[in-house]
Amino acid sequence: MNRLGNIGNRKLFTLLATLVLGLVTTVQAPPLSAPARSAGATPSTTSQYYPLVRVVDGDTIVVKINSKNVKVRLIGLDTPELVDPRRPVQCFAKEASTEMHTLVDGQDVRLETDPSQDTYDKYHRLLAYVFRPLDSNPEGLLVNKYMITEGFGHEYTYNLPYKYQKEFRAAEKNARAGGKGLWGPGVCK
Repeated sequence: MNRLGNIGNRKLFTLLATLVLGLVTTVQAPPLSAPARSAGATPSTTSQYYPLVRVVDGDTIVVKINSKNVKVRLIGLDTPELVDPRRPVQCFAKEASTEMHTLVDGQDVRLETDPSQDTYDKYHRLLAYVFRPLDSNPEGLLVNKYMITEGFGHEYTYNLPYKYQKEFRAAEKNARAGGKGLWGPGVCK
């Protein structure tokens, strides 16, 4: 094989190894540019926590990363709309937003991206799983899943399956069966 073939094979091997070893990574310094596929991004795998700046609604928050406010959309979670200027406030939106405030206000959060998803959505929000500290679990509380488990939102797959999709779907199924939150009898009819 010629020298160029060896270089190409090494690059391919490196790319595959990077994808296999970094299926889901923790964000340290996300690029703040236009939307891009996360497979090309190189976020850190550290467990760094970022200060919460504010809660936008039940599925969107703002955190401070490298002195910049970054809007974060929680992967796999969709809550009723609270701040969409095109439509009225939806049923259970205020409750979902209030619960998000309860979970993360005053907390630093850890962000985890997923290479199966874009790094940013079409609104330039960083797509991530959000974890808040939890004494009983060193990984922290996976806020995305908690919101679904307690009936504050539903599982949402945008385009491609994601790391926690099966767990989130099971959480929604259980919340519906248990009549939790927005799935409660007569809550959002």
